[in-house]
Amino acid sequence: QVHLVESGGGLVQAGDSLRLSCTASERTFSDYHIAWFRQAPGKERELVAAIDWNGHNDYYEVSVKGRFFTSRDNGERVVYLQMNNLKPEDTAIYYCAGDSNWGRLAAGKPDYWGQGTQVTVSS
Repeated sequence: QVHLVESGGGLVQAGDSLRLSCTASERTFSDYHIAWFRQAPGKERELVAAIDWNGHNDYYEVSVKGRFFTSRDNGERVVYLQMNNLKPEDTAIYYCAGDSNWGRLAAGKPDYWGQGTQVTVSS
């Protein structure tokens, strides 16, 4: 089991950057692939980015590719989502999620979810 906690959200202007963090206290953190999802008002939750357990492989949704980057430090039990050149359409609640099964994670059905952090981008 792992408890995930997001931080780093806030209100920024278009073109600005933010870095989200997803942390856990459990030593088993390194056993889990981690993904970032987001949900905008009136829209379904979508997968934004994901990183495998050792950080060797990652995935990005097409609309964020080249602007968002995810990385992890298993020693510090943290996964980051660096978001650059933010756009108003990036406004959403961002969730990190974890699962030992990559397919389950990518399908949006991970075992563990964080509570979410709000990102608001003004034009």
